[in-house]
Parts: sequence; C-alpha cells; structure tokens
Amino acid sequence: MSTVKAYAAPSATEALIPTTVERRNVGAHDVLIEVKFAGICHSDIHTVRGDWGPQSYPLTPGHEITGIVTEVGSAVTKHAVGDRVGVGCMVNSCRECVHCLAGEEQYCLAGNTGTYGAVDRDGTTTQGGYSTHVVVTEDFVLRIPAGLELDVAAPLLCAGITTFSPLNHWGAGPGKKVAVVGLGGLGHMAVKIAHAMGAEVTVLSQTLKKHDDGLKLGADHFHATSDPETFSRLAGSFDLIINTVSAAIDINAYLQLLTLNGALVNVGAPAEPLPVQAFSLINSRRSFAGSMIGGIRETQEMLDFCAQYGIGSDIEMISAGQINDAYERVLASDVRYRFVIDTATL
Repeated sequence: MSTVKAYAAPSATEALIPTTVERRNVGAHDVLIEVKFAGICHSDIHTVRGDWGPQSYPLTPGHEITGIVTEVGSAVTKHAVGDRVGVGCMVNSCRECVHCLAGEEQYCLAGNTGTYGAVDRDGTTTQGGYSTHVVVTEDFVLRIPAGLELDVAAPLLCAGITTFSPLNHWGAGPGKKVAVVGLGGLGHMAVKIAHAMGAEVTVLSQTLKKHDDGLKLGADHFHATSDPETFSRLAGSFDLIINTVSAAIDINAYLQLLTLNGALVNVGAPAEPLPVQAFSLINSRRSFAGSMIGGIRETQEMLDFCAQYGIGSDIEMISAGQINDAYERVLASDVRYRFVIDTATL
C-alpha cells in the first residue's frame, strides 16, 4: 500500500479537510495514475452529505479524473507510462453479467464499483480523485485523445458521458428537436454535444440570465421556465428533452412539451421523488426515462467525439483549499460551468 495526499469529508455535516488515503500496490492489470485535475460534480456533494444514503467516512470524492500514467502492471497492454488518461464514475464491475458483456458496465447486475464510496475488490472503500494518485484496473482507464487538454477533459468523464449517452441512445441528430432543462455542469455539456450532433437545441432555464451563454454554447433557442407562457408556447415541440436538474421539478409540465413518441430523459438525480401522472404519458405516447453514465466503450467514443469537434467543458480552476467554497457555489448555481481542482495544490 502507498499513502497519498487527498481531501476528504470526515462526516456528512463537516467540511472537507486535507488528509491522506491509501492506494493498493499496482497489480498485474493495474495502472497507477498521477492525478492532474479532478472535476467537482453535484453527485460529490449529494454523496458526501448523505443525500443518497449513509456513507462510510472519511470519504474522498471525485469521479472526473485526468492525469498521467506513472506505472503499469506486468500484464497491462492498454496503457503505458506517460499516457494521458482519465477515470470516470466506475472502476470495476462483475465483467460477467449480460450488461457487462454488452459493454454496459454502468448497469452491471451485480452493481458496478463506484470510483468512491463503494466496496472495492479488496474489501476496502474506494476513494476518489480529490487526491494526488489513483490505482485503477486497466479496463476502466480511458485514453484522453490528442487535442483535448486534461483540465477541460476532466468533467467529460462524468458530465460529458452522462449527457452524451442519452443523446446518443435516443438519436439526437439532424431533424431532431432537443431541449435541455438547466444550464449548469451537465446542461452546458448537453447543449454542446447535441449541437455537434446536428440537432436543433433549445435551453429551458428558470430565467434568461444565461441566455447569451446558451447561444454561445450552441443553443438555437432559449426560454425561461418561470414564464408560464413558455409551456403553452412550446407544447408538443420536442422529440427529446434532457433534464439535467438535480432538484424536484414539475415533470408533468415538461412532458407536455414532447411531440408524439417524444421522450423526457432524467439525468439529474434529485433526492425527492418526481411524481408522474399517467395521462402525461398516455397522451401522445410519450416516455419518461432515466439514463446513467455510459459504459467504458461509449465513454471512449464520447471522448473521441469531443476531440473531433473541439468540445471541452467550460471550467473554473480552483485550488484544493477552495473545495468547500466551491460546493456552496455549486448549490447556489454560481459556476460557469464546472469547477476543476488543480491537484498540484494538494
């Protein structure tokens, strides 16, 4: 085992503090990564504060990780020392179930192993990317293509794939009208990716204060959901709606914005239930669905797609000492559009 510097939450109610975490020795199929950048995801906040259930503390979050390979195991074939790589929301899965064999490890029937807050193969609790180094099995390490800088690529490992996967699955592209609910860390990536796919993109945000940003990111239209006329004016307009908001919203009102056979896909994960009326779905044969991240294969496809179209996350770089302030600013929607920690400051 080795000891590395990190930031961790001592409990659900305390601020994150500097500490150390242990990393296992590099096994035959493992890769040691010197972490350069780690994005701050809203999921980090939900998890460390116990919104999604009790956790084991101290807990080091972070599943938007980019860095450089510094050591590889004797049997590693996919990565080499010096490679630019990334690690996303999971670091292992059963590899045997029907979903894993189909390249959908995120839906592993045994449950994938999360990058932090999960039980690792050695029985310990996984600790995430707010640290100087991580050890990950080679099959769950992604290649960062040339042309993508490591800092703007870090949030792609969660925010990028979380929005790319449903846009890809539900066929966003030319001739399709896509709406994105919320213009935050997830939402701004959904706009960029849907635009690059060729869809007509509309942002639905509470106010118009991010209107100019939305258009610069690639949106064709921008509407305020605080204006009641928005819902009547846009009724039956969209083939696909991606809801990125991690808070309770009136799902039934948004379902009315779908056209025949349209789908509303939830990628935000609020702690509260989202009630749906049957007739909101029955009328116009609408669907209300959810989507997680993507599998390793699709995540690599997303990274290659972003490199091809010059897509990175819009970031605000912070030092480790600013993590707790950044958490409060995320909750206040005061970030454009993803905080990224410079792990050199650990």
